[in-house]
Amino acid sequence: MKYIDEYRQIEAVQQFIGLIHEVAGSRLMTFMEVCGTHTMAIARSGIRQLLPETLSLISGPGCPVCVTPNRLIDRAVALSRRRDVLLATFGDMMKVPGSTSSLDREHAAGRDVRVVASTLEALELARQNPSKNVVFIGVGFETTAPTVAASILEAENQGIDNYKVLSAHKVMPPAMRALCAGELNLDGFLCPGHVSTIIGSKPYVFLAREFQMPCVIAGFEPLDIVQAVFMLARQVRQDTPSVEIQYTRAVRPEGNPQALKIVDRVFEPCESEWRGIGIIPESGLRIRDVFAGRDAESISVDVEPFRETRGCLCGRVLQGLAVPPDCPLFGKACTPDEPIGPCMVSSEGSCAAYYKYQWQPA
Repeated sequence: MKYIDEYRQIEAVQQFIGLIHEVAGSRLMTFMEVCGTHTMAIARSGIRQLLPETLSLISGPGCPVCVTPNRLIDRAVALSRRRDVLLATFGDMMKVPGSTSSLDREHAAGRDVRVVASTLEALELARQNPSKNVVFIGVGFETTAPTVAASILEAENQGIDNYKVLSAHKVMPPAMRALCAGELNLDGFLCPGHVSTIIGSKPYVFLAREFQMPCVIAGFEPLDIVQAVFMLARQVRQDTPSVEIQYTRAVRPEGNPQALKIVDRVFEPCESEWRGIGIIPESGLRIRDVFAGRDAESISVDVEPFRETRGCLCGRVLQGLAVPPDCPLFGKACTPDEPIGPCMVSSEGSCAAYYKYQWQPA
């Protein structure tokens, strides 16, 4: 299959593993992937176990579900409790715990919470239920923001006045800046492939210029990832920090101008809270005032007092300051069947990946 089989060839992967060992040598290197799909692909392929002991791959805040703070979940729960609200969401948000509840629990209690596969499906629910405010939870990075923006524009065009969005969209480059300024010493970033198909490579240039941080945009197959790791190691050894595109079959330096245009028409940058990191300036997307009627933040609800789950280390895992087994809840109180932290809930979460592919219970 084109673009799949050729990137899973064992011989080619082994070649790059050999090159990584040769280039890395005895130098200590730490690279972070900031994409949940990379996190899962790396764990599934066993790539960490093939790398030199001196080279570490750590997971960062690349899972949009995981970095969504409890405050947003609590608001969504509160909205679901209103009789005039139908809440629409992607399935991976259902079990994410808020302060005291989750959308899954609210659905079980009889609230009108629907799982949809697309924003167009949520828009259709609004058309079919004119007596309710249909609120779609917009969670995701630059990859999903264009589809949510397009749904708002389509609602405007069709005059579907009861369609609203609770925007929790975030953008990745400001978070990467915050990581560079944090306590973790990184030698390079494995940049997100899906996000980069939208924004391109140019938004990462500041990382190389200001922080001398090597960056490589990678695809998601085993060969993509090991080639990208080799490119990062080469930049480190040659002391030539730059932004390279390994994923050339999907990513262009300018990104997707049409998608960016749609996002800019509907959303504007704002500060945003990231679980485990805090408030990051210009890292969120809020609905512009011209579309204020589509903003679910305008719906009045009583939101319960915010609190975090005691003992959960998701915040530190998302910063790369801890690995899943460091958490006292991991594999005990917190499992995929009974998740406590969002990193175990999401299919792109670090804890879910580690539990499924790397963890060996005692």
